[in-house]
Amino acid sequence: MNALPWTIAISFAAAGLLLVLPRTAARAARVVALLAALAGLGAAVCGTAALPGYGLNTLVHVPWLPQVGATFHLAADGITATLAILTGLAATAGILFSWNVERRPREFFALYLALIGGVYGVFLSADVLLLFVFYEIAIVPKYFLIALWGSTNREYGAMKLALYSFVGSALVLIGMLAAYAASGGAGFGLHELAGVEFSRGFQLWAFPLVAFGFAVLAGLWPFHTWAPTGHVAAPTAASMLLAGVVMKLGAYGVLRVAVPLFPEGFHAWSGIIAGLAVIGIVYAGFVALVQKDLKFVIGYSSVSHMGFVMLGIAAATPKAVAGSVLQMFSHGVIAGLLFAVVGRMVYDRTHTRELSALTTMGLNRAIPFAAVTFVIAGLASMGMPGFSGFPSELSILAGAWATRPLLVLVAAAGIVLAAAFTLRAVHVTFYSASPMALPDHPLEPITLAEKCGAALLIAATIVIGLHPDLLLDMIVPALNDPLMARMFKGGAP
Repeated sequence: MNALPWTIAISFAAAGLLLVLPRTAARAARVVALLAALAGLGAAVCGTAALPGYGLNTLVHVPWLPQVGATFHLAADGITATLAILTGLAATAGILFSWNVERRPREFFALYLALIGGVYGVFLSADVLLLFVFYEIAIVPKYFLIALWGSTNREYGAMKLALYSFVGSALVLIGMLAAYAASGGAGFGLHELAGVEFSRGFQLWAFPLVAFGFAVLAGLWPFHTWAPTGHVAAPTAASMLLAGVVMKLGAYGVLRVAVPLFPEGFHAWSGIIAGLAVIGIVYAGFVALVQKDLKFVIGYSSVSHMGFVMLGIAAATPKAVAGSVLQMFSHGVIAGLLFAVVGRMVYDRTHTRELSALTTMGLNRAIPFAAVTFVIAGLASMGMPGFSGFPSELSILAGAWATRPLLVLVAAAGIVLAAAFTLRAVHVTFYSASPMALPDHPLEPITLAEKCGAALLIAATIVIGLHPDLLLDMIVPALNDPLMARMFKGGAP
């Protein structure tokens, strides 16, 4: 049996184990969580290596709800494998950066792993009803992680995120049930529903329901406003997961469910999606440029970079879509690293994220490891050659040029804005103080766990930046699968 389904089982089993540990076993809770995350990452890598090919491979297929034709169908292709590995990396790094959690660590890590299990489940599901169930499972822990362990306006941030998520989920569910009814009860399997020739009229209203329902979680403008608020309110590990993998669930839902099921609807609406994506790229870039809170800078940066993902999907060319999947991986790693520096290395030590306060502290001397890490993450976020952001954004823009040249020119301005707000954040946070400036009190040294987490994510962005073929050689064959190839027929209108 392929190891990929074990990512789900390990995550949920470890979450259950954590809940039965003694309340005083804080260290044991951390160790169990870390071992589970490492085991999930190992299962993702080993399962990927064992796939016979990178088209859609069935891993598990057993009856689930036979009354409605729903099955427990898990499958994997190159896209799934890429995002499963990303999830394992983000989960492991997030736990390393949460080693300092003292308040109810057992419950914290149990919710954290339940969220991870839901994410793995979404990426592996080949039945849309099963995918929806895992999608909802991933939403619930997010609320509690932010509401109970968050910081600035945590209740507001958690509720806003939950409301946006559930409204988007409601739209997705309506569209899925409509497709099931229109298919005559053909079942909820992706291949079964994709094989139904829905009328053009049906697709024109069903596609936006499903696509925009998922796009809410992807942070597509103007449905993005939950994202910066949620990022700022969330604890460090939750911010890393929210930007690193949870936002990818929305983009993945559009790519995996909405587009294959309603290809005519997709081509009719792709121009609007591309336009909204480009607005998000530029708008979020300008907003990030004037933020006074460092975490808001990174939050709006995530919205801007996710706009490239949606632009690549809407471009409907193999190169652009492959770039979108690569960008999902790249942004997941880079955003996780940025939030780790801002939330754990800086905020937990200085107790402020206000740029006006940080600029006087001389943090490049007080915590030099954090300064170096932030510079590396900033360069990667700007799309510098040698980091994963470069090949992913280049593939998106080059692929989109064939169908959306004017939008590509506007989106290119987003790259300039990214350089501007990133350089501003680096300079103001770490390098603008006078040579003798130091914080009011000595700062806690960077811990070994934090250094290991940072090294893991830095290694990932550099390796893929230098050898993007490691992932593209999996992603491109997946796009040739009949389920995915429907999106390229006819191109964009």
